[in-house]
This record gives sequence, C-alpha cells and structure tokens, in this order.
Amino acid sequence: MNSSDPVIDANLAVALGALLTEQSVTRAAARLHTSPAAMSRTLARLRRILQDPLLVRAGQTMVPTPRAQALRDEAAVVVRSLEALLAPGTVVDPATLRSTFTLQAADLVGAALASGLLLLARQEAPGISLRFRAEELEAEPALRDGRIDLEIGSIDHVDPETRVEKLVTLRMVAAVRPGHPLTEGPLTPARLAAADHVAVSRRGRFTGPLDTALAEHDLRRRVAVVLPSHLAAMALAARSDVVCLVPAALPGATPSPLTADATALGLHLLDIPLPLPPLTIGMAWHPRQAADGAHHWLRDAVRRTLRAPGGSTA
Repeated sequence: MNSSDPVIDANLAVALGALLTEQSVTRAAARLHTSPAAMSRTLARLRRILQDPLLVRAGQTMVPTPRAQALRDEAAVVVRSLEALLAPGTVVDPATLRSTFTLQAADLVGAALASGLLLLARQEAPGISLRFRAEELEAEPALRDGRIDLEIGSIDHVDPETRVEKLVTLRMVAAVRPGHPLTEGPLTPARLAAADHVAVSRRGRFTGPLDTALAEHDLRRRVAVVLPSHLAAMALAARSDVVCLVPAALPGATPSPLTADATALGLHLLDIPLPLPPLTIGMAWHPRQAADGAHHWLRDAVRRTLRAPGGSTA
C-alpha cells in the first residue's frame, strides 16, 4: 500500500453492512448505536472510497445501486467474520480438545500431579496429552518463550508479567524409615540435629530453613548427602538412617496428594519441634494464555488434582 491508497478500517466494513441491510441512514445509525449525522458522514466516505453512490434517493426511501447489491452478501460475510474474530473467548468443550500441554514441576509435584491429571484427561479431555519437564533454575524465560504452558511448584518469580496462583500451603515434616531411632521417644531439636540428613537442592546447597531454625538453639545438623530430587531423597531415607524433609498438610487441613509418595514408601512422618516457614505450592503461566479455553481447563484440572484429598478427583 502506498501513501495514495485509502486506509480502510473494520468500522467501515461494519457500517457498509448495516447501510446495505437497512437501506436507511437512520436505521443503520440506530443499529450501530450512533447518530444519523455520523452515519451520513460514513456513507459519504464509503462513496468516495468505492466510487459509487451505493444508496440513492427514490421518493421517501433509498435504494441500492447495482454495485451495492453486488456487495451486500459479501459485506455480510465480512461482518460475520469480524464479529467471530473479535468476539470474547467462548467456553471450550474439553472433549473436543486435541492439545499437548507441557508442564514444568519438581519431581515430587510432578509425581503427585501426573496420575490425577491423567485420570481427569481420560474422563473429560481424552484428546489431551501431557509432557512433564524437570525444573529449571530459571523458569521465567521458559514461560515467556512458550516452551512450557504451566509451571507448578514453589513460585518465587519477580517478573510482573507472570500470573501466579497459590494452590496449597504445606508444612515441612521429618520423614524416616520404620524403626529409625528418632521414632522412639519425643523428637527434640537436639536429637534432630544429631541425626544424619539428606538435603534436596537443585543448586547443590547444604543448608536451608531447618539450619536457620537449629542455629537459634545453637545446634547444627550434619547433611550427609545433597540430592536434586525429592523422590530420590525419600527413597534413600526409606533404606537408610538419614532424615529427609517432606511436605505435609497443615494441622486440620485436607491431606495433600504431595505426601502420597512418602506414605507409599512406608516412611514415618515426624513433627519438627521448630518453627519452619510454610511451603506454598502454586502455578504460574504467561498472560497470553490467560483467556485461552484449553489452558483454562488445564489450570482448573491442576487445581482439582492438588486440592483433592489424597489426589482423588471425585
């Protein structure tokens, strides 16, 4: 398009459709909730652009020119297309979805989610496929770049673009094998510090909130091994004397499916006699997907899975 070409906007197409349907400036103006004077100016502009009168006076009425008659059906199609294009998103029927979603989550969260999401997908959206990716040290670029659809876990982003929703708040407890010495008698900070521990850290860190709480009592624990995986740490605790920290529901709250693996391994969960900060599990997504119907189903499915007792989707 060069500088001499007319600039045509969607409003002109809508106005043309109304004028050719109503064959009246007044009725077309009422249809589009504008004034007759404004519609008259629009008609004049359309006449200049199309180089045709479009509507001409015939007594008390206006009749379309041959060019207008030829354009009427085409204009109606264009208007319907514009209305469909600009209409708010409609509710998506999950049964019709044919999509693959990529979720990024820690192994413990992914294990708790996978079975529940798969069950929901089979029941409601059988055309859905799920791809789980391991956590990255920095998740924001993956959301921004569209490499993942949803991140689930402990969200600590500062990117103002990222949408974050809290799902469940948990407390940390000590998990040990059956018959572990800590299962005999009351658990004190000193006894907890004296035991060998396995720490979970993607960055290989030996310390965390428990070390800060122990330091308040002039105590220091020994971390025998650091693993990047919660599941591996729990498996190690089930076969040795190391203590592993795992998330559990807050007192009085609904049991969390995130503790199912610890229970399945037969681990004993012991309350830690120290104040530790709670663990908040949430989900994060990029705002470009906020209004997408398929993504809306995915977020709702994650909510129902993580908030359901024991991972049940009933």
